[in-house]
Amino acid sequence: MGPANMPDATVTPAIEFCHVSVAFDELRVLRDVSFVLRPNEMLFITGASGAGKSVLLHLAAGLFPPDTGRVFIQGHEISALGEREKLAIRGDRLGLVFQDEALFTGLDVYDNAAFRLVERKCPEDKVDAAVREILGFVGLEQEIEREIAELSGGMKRRLELARAIIGWPPIMLFDEPTTGLDPINSRQVRDIIIRAREFHQMSSLFVTKVMDEIEYLATRRARKSEAGDIVIVKADARQLPQTRVLVLDQGDAVFLGGHEDFSNSRLPAVMRLVHPRSGATNPNYYTADPWSKKRGSAHE
Repeated sequence: MGPANMPDATVTPAIEFCHVSVAFDELRVLRDVSFVLRPNEMLFITGASGAGKSVLLHLAAGLFPPDTGRVFIQGHEISALGEREKLAIRGDRLGLVFQDEALFTGLDVYDNAAFRLVERKCPEDKVDAAVREILGFVGLEQEIEREIAELSGGMKRRLELARAIIGWPPIMLFDEPTTGLDPINSRQVRDIIIRAREFHQMSSLFVTKVMDEIEYLATRRARKSEAGDIVIVKADARQLPQTRVLVLDQGDAVFLGGHEDFSNSRLPAVMRLVHPRSGATNPNYYTADPWSKKRGSAHE
């Protein structure tokens, strides 16, 4: 790695995993995983289905503790906190977008977007201003009073983004946010994420199995055009956004490095992702229910 990729020991990481292992039943899902997410960095988490990507994201959110190791959010060990403190961190410092649709069907667009701030008991005038700002940011300002059932799939996903990034939390967790979307809607979601990253200095973990998605997000930046519009452009090689790639292979972290090094890596686990053989498929490893009470020991 070059100097630009070397971590600054004086800066507190946005997220840090220290020798994290977790198992469900007899299945080891993550094994001795360590990494840091730096401030204003986007770290792509990729690997075959069942490699432990989504479990890693749930651990980062403090939704359950690791069997061994420690997870820190801006220097705070999240598993050591009480439930109220965890909720405060999720409310103030984390935004989460998971694969499954999680909109409240009994609420309209405005109230879905406002949910995070209402839960934090923010003043009504500040909530209203933030909702109108964020719906404009994701292109839903004309849909403010519509019911969820009236929205298209792309609109629903943009509303989920709006609800997650309202108030501009410093850390975002994305779990395959373009899953199930057509190419046009996928591009819209990616561009929204780039604009949020560029203009609001967000750090993010971004889970994906789509190699084109990594390439797009790692090489594009948001800029203002001469007309004052925000446009997404391919960045000069000297001005690329701060990104890295972490590859998980059956629970092991087998690669951590820049996008170019990732694309050129000869590691078998990376080659299977970047240069899949014609007709080959990635194995789908079974991952037990993470909410199961039958937790195995990572030591076993």
